[in-house]
Amino acid sequence: MSKDIKIKKGMTIRLKGEADKTLSNAPRSRTFTIRPSDLHLITPKMVVKEGAKVQAGDTLFYSKADEAIKFTSPVSGTLTTIERGAKRVITEILIEGDAQDSFKDFGTLNPTSADAALIKARLLEAGCWPFIKQRPYDVIANSEATPRDIFVSAYASAPLSADYDFTLVGKEPELQAAVTALSKLTEGKVHVGVDAKGNSQFKGLTDITVHDVYGPHPAGNVGTQIAMIAPVNKGETVWTIAPQDLVIIGELLLTGKYNAERIIALSGSSVKAPKYYRTRIGAEVSTFVYDSGLDEENVRVISGDVLTGTKVSLKKHLGFYHNTVTVIPEGDDYDFFGWNKPVFNKISASRALTFSWMFPKKKFELDTNTNGEHRAFVLTGNYEQVFPMDIYPLQILKACMVQDLDAMEALGMYEVAPEDFALTEFICVSKQPHQQIIRNGLDLMYKEIG
Repeated sequence: MSKDIKIKKGMTIRLKGEADKTLSNAPRSRTFTIRPSDLHLITPKMVVKEGAKVQAGDTLFYSKADEAIKFTSPVSGTLTTIERGAKRVITEILIEGDAQDSFKDFGTLNPTSADAALIKARLLEAGCWPFIKQRPYDVIANSEATPRDIFVSAYASAPLSADYDFTLVGKEPELQAAVTALSKLTEGKVHVGVDAKGNSQFKGLTDITVHDVYGPHPAGNVGTQIAMIAPVNKGETVWTIAPQDLVIIGELLLTGKYNAERIIALSGSSVKAPKYYRTRIGAEVSTFVYDSGLDEENVRVISGDVLTGTKVSLKKHLGFYHNTVTVIPEGDDYDFFGWNKPVFNKISASRALTFSWMFPKKKFELDTNTNGEHRAFVLTGNYEQVFPMDIYPLQILKACMVQDLDAMEALGMYEVAPEDFALTEFICVSKQPHQQIIRNGLDLMYKEIG
């Protein structure tokens, strides 16, 4: 039986520049990129060489640690460049796309009649396995593991993020095929959290347990929903997957094609006409940013949302897992005596000198200025006000910093991912990089325990 998830702790960040509910096809990108840095802890082993022609769905490389996990081309074209960094580590794989894509045919597969082994083999062969991530450690799922449960968050509560109720319109057949297939890969259930006030396409599907989610951000984080439904204990593994990735999996099963399509929300106060674009994984960001236009030149382009995304230049490409591109003013100016005067145009969890709490419905135009410098942790109690999980956020951050594995394990490290600490990082008066601290702690546990 499903149950409602009601979150009280958190913080809704209302920003200007929400994407208008209109969808356009982005101009065709000339090049497409896959960055191994987006695929955490994956060491690529190349299959094709520079200059080779590929179809959409052809294997580009596989994971050195788990050769069954393959990574395939999002488009057809020519693999022009394999960029390497220090110690010849692959940093970027660049494909010059054809004018029109040709697809490798994997054959159709009926998820209702196919068994788990056949479904898993198809997902691995076609390069869809990297869409499945696991907890603990927030990494691509072990291909040999069986999860206790699978979780999908179809509620985007982060500021200016893509609205799943809009991006998934008309995708019910693909979603049904995907969740039916995934339901055979777990001994438990496929849990889907949806916006209780929305009109989610998941509510009419079978083989899933739907949960209505209420509350401020981070109610939409899959980690928050896992904690409220069935927390991850030591020795357990759960999988997570994003809704648009379910569409790719469903289309693979129904048509035999790996169609790496993304509907992204181009948003932010620096965009002239924020709206939705249909593009592909790894496309050039400039193709749709320039199409909508910018209000100013000194901006920061973020692949992802403003809390968890990655800074990119306009010459770079959409991240592997991202369905939002946000453009906001670059905060490289200095507010003289900004610390010592009342502030009405900024958001803060504290009521000291900042009066955003007086305007709960107001939308703000924020830049990237951190409004302070890095310093030692200050005990304010603010983290607990916006952190809904049954975990002590400050204590687990400190345990990660001193690399205390026993304390990390006892404090609930198996449950968390870096994005779960994005909001505590946003309100941190000490300007500590919470997400990076948690990422380093998870990597240490994976190396020592996992």
